[in-house]
Amino acid sequence: MMIYKVLRPAEWADLQAAGASKGAPVDLADGYVHFSTAAQLGTTLTKHFADEGDLLLLGCDAAVFGGDLRWEPSRGGDLFPHLYRPLTLDDIAWSRIISRSEDGHDTGPLE
Repeated sequence: MMIYKVLRPAEWADLQAAGASKGAPVDLADGYVHFSTAAQLGTTLTKHFADEGDLLLLGCDAAVFGGDLRWEPSRGGDLFPHLYRPLTLDDIAWSRIISRSEDGHDTGPLE
């Protein structure tokens, strides 16, 4: 199953430079890296990134995280994937820019 992480361009640049990241400020505050499923991604973008310009969408296979990935209740009791270790470049199956238009951010097809 693919899960998705959204990063701002500066956060993506930091991850690329260091090879690993504990995530965005919200991730650091909460103590884990937030991910979304394909079904959750639209709401995540609307709720947390509505005023942002171009973003990076990272696709990751949930299976690579093993026991470091926990499914925990969040918005409305929905289970969200949370990573309890730094995200590494090796964890990322693919990345792409998602641009914002009048209708919000266009993620393109999700797997």
